[in-house]
Amino acid sequence: MLFCGINPGLMTAATGHHFARPGNRFWPVLHLSGFTPRLLKPSEQQELLSYGLGITNVVARASARADELSAEEYREGGRLLALKVARLRPRWLAVVGVTAYRAAFDDRKAQVGPQERTIGDTRVWVLPNPSGLNAHWTAATMAEEFGRLRAAAEA
Repeated sequence: MLFCGINPGLMTAATGHHFARPGNRFWPVLHLSGFTPRLLKPSEQQELLSYGLGITNVVARASARADELSAEEYREGGRLLALKVARLRPRWLAVVGVTAYRAAFDDRKAQVGPQERTIGDTRVWVLPNPSGLNAHWTAATMAEEFGRLRAAAEA
């Protein structure tokens, strides 16, 4: 499973650890959904590999907010992500953020959940954005969606 965030936030850029901002719910949701046996800290991201998980971003450039990224940055990020996935060949690509997925892969109608698109043999699932700014999803409802992906990956 390769998890893919939108782009590094400023805290992530400063620390080198994905989803490092204290209000981000990625790490708690990853644990609540059963992907990890305990709550990992961003500084422990290297432990993901021992669970068969990886982490990357659509766009490499750090910004305070994802809405600071241009459409071209998303498109180029999607192209580079597809090349990375083709090279690494994970069973699943989990894009964290439906807006980012839509922009990166030019799929305006995409919704959270499994996608018809594949990259080679890699299946794609769009997850809700765990940013604290995404008030539409609670940690519990995000954990349910992450759990749906985990169940599909284990099937």
